[in-house]
Amino acid sequence: MFKKPRVKLWGTALLATFMLTSILSGCGAAKNNQESTNKPANAPTNAPVVEAEKPAPASESKKLVVYAALNEDDIVQIQKKFKEDTGIELDYLRVGNAGETSTRIQAEKDSPQADIFVGGSVEFHEILADQGLLEAYTSPNAQEIEDRFNDPKGYWQGWYMGVLGIVLNTERFQKELAPKGITEPATWDDLLDPAYKGQFVTSNPATAGGGYIFVADQLFRLGEEKGWDYLAKLNKNVHHYTKAAGDGINLTATGEFIAGMSWAHDIVKSAKSGYPIKVIVPEQTAFEIGGVSIVKGGANAENAKKFVDWLLTKPVGEMNTQLSNRYSVRNDVAAPEGMIKIEDVKLVDYDRTKAADMKADVVAKFTEMIDKK
Repeated sequence: MFKKPRVKLWGTALLATFMLTSILSGCGAAKNNQESTNKPANAPTNAPVVEAEKPAPASESKKLVVYAALNEDDIVQIQKKFKEDTGIELDYLRVGNAGETSTRIQAEKDSPQADIFVGGSVEFHEILADQGLLEAYTSPNAQEIEDRFNDPKGYWQGWYMGVLGIVLNTERFQKELAPKGITEPATWDDLLDPAYKGQFVTSNPATAGGGYIFVADQLFRLGEEKGWDYLAKLNKNVHHYTKAAGDGINLTATGEFIAGMSWAHDIVKSAKSGYPIKVIVPEQTAFEIGGVSIVKGGANAENAKKFVDWLLTKPVGEMNTQLSNRYSVRNDVAAPEGMIKIEDVKLVDYDRTKAADMKADVVAKFTEMIDKK
C-alpha cells in the first residue's frame, strides 16, 4: 500500500490546529464583548470609572422663627422689611412681655421652636445665656457700636436703648389735681404724693423688663435701705401692677389713671396718636438696652445670624427709631422726633451686672411686699 509522506500529514494537523485556535479566540472575544455589554453597572471593570452626577445640595432655608417682645406694629414692619431685604420669610410670635417670652424659651429647651428672641431688656437675655439656652454670635456690625451695647461673651446684642419716664394724662391732671395746687411730677419722689393714691399704675418686675429696671433704679439712686423704703411708700399709691410696661400707657392714655410709669419712647408714640398724655423724664432715670439673641438649637441658625447682622445696620436703626421712638445704639442714627436728646437725659449710675445678679432676690422681696398690701 502506498503511504502518504508523514511531513504532509503533520502540516495538515498544524493547519487544523491553527484554524481551531482562531475560531476559539473569535468566540472568546465575542463572549467577552457580550459579557461586557450585559455586565451589571456595579460589576468590577478595568475600564475608567465615570462617577454618576451628584444630586444638588438641598436649597438654603428661607425661613426664620422669631419670638418678639415688641409692640405688634413694630414687629410687623420688621417682618415686612426683613423679607424685602433678604428674601427670608419671618414668622413671629408675640408671647407677651419679655418675662413670658423667656419663660417659653426655657420651657422649650429640649425642643426649641424659635430661632430668635428679639426685644426686651438684655437682662432677660442674660438669664437665658447663663442657662445655656442661647447661641453665641458676634456680628461683624457690632464693631460699629459702643462696647456697652455688646455682650463680651456674644450671647446677646443690644440694638436699641430706652429710658424710663412718667406718663401723665394731662386732661385728668388739669381737671382734678392742678386745682388743688399740685404741680406736674418732675421727679420719681413726686409720685409719693397722696394725691396719686389709686391713680398711679406701673408694671410688675417679675414679668416686665421695665418694671424690674424701675425697681433697680430706685435701689441704685437711693441705696438699698432708702430704696426699699421708697418702693414701700409708692406701693400705697399704686392701683395695681401690670404684666407689661406698655400696659400702663394704655390705661393712662384712656383716662383710667392719672399717671403711670413706662418707657419714654412708647409714651411719645401714644401721644403722637392723639391721646391726651405727655412724657416726663425724671432725673436719675434708668435705661434699658433692648436685646436680640439667637436661641440655641433653632432650626434656622444661619438665618438667625443674618437677622442679627441686618438689625444692626443703619437703615434698620433709622426705621426702628421712626417706628418706635427708641434711641438707636448706632451713633449715626439721630434721636427720635419728639424725644429728649439722649445727652440731656440724666441717668442714674446703673450697674447692669449687679442688677442681673440681684434680680432673683429683688423680685422675691418685691413680690412679698406687694402681696402684703
